[in-house]
Amino acid sequence: MNDLYVYAIVALLPLSASMVVFQVNPYNALVIRGILGAVAALVYAVLGAADVALTEALVGTMLAITLYAVAVRSSMVMRLGVVKDESIAADDDSLPESKGDRHLGQLMDDLRAILDKRHMRLELVLYKDKQDLHRALMEKEVHATCAPLEECDRAMHGDEKPADRIVTRVRRIYDIMQAELSSPAINLTYVSAPEEKHP
Repeated sequence: MNDLYVYAIVALLPLSASMVVFQVNPYNALVIRGILGAVAALVYAVLGAADVALTEALVGTMLAITLYAVAVRSSMVMRLGVVKDESIAADDDSLPESKGDRHLGQLMDDLRAILDKRHMRLELVLYKDKQDLHRALMEKEVHATCAPLEECDRAMHGDEKPADRIVTRVRRIYDIMQAELSSPAINLTYVSAPEEKHP
């Protein structure tokens, strides 16, 4: 009878481990990973291995979760380069609703909706002109760039209204946008960034 609660606690280990494996949201997976570590520390403590329980609690739960949280936070972001406008504040990631930029604001809302489904966030990076924008994309400072189409490009596409070109160097982002970005005013392009040469 005394061992029954030990079996119940031990049964929580594979249950919480399987919950971590099948979790889609990385932030929820972090929380469940913390629960898994706490259950493991509890099992070690009940079985009389207090030193192992303390190590699991400190390293397996607290330290690992902190490091995972930093890694998830920094990797679940799409950096989008845009040309800086006088009406865009340097610390503001929203785009103006004036000067005919309503379609651009709608584009940012659409991108955020697409990324939210994948638990990612959109970070806008401002550049002073299109040359800096292109350089940032090729030097892998950003994952994609967004800029208005030139007049000759708009005429070639037969579109009289303002349109934007999104260029990305990440194939997965290109595939996602191609499948889910439905705006006809967007010209989506994939480019391959040059590989870094190591001496």
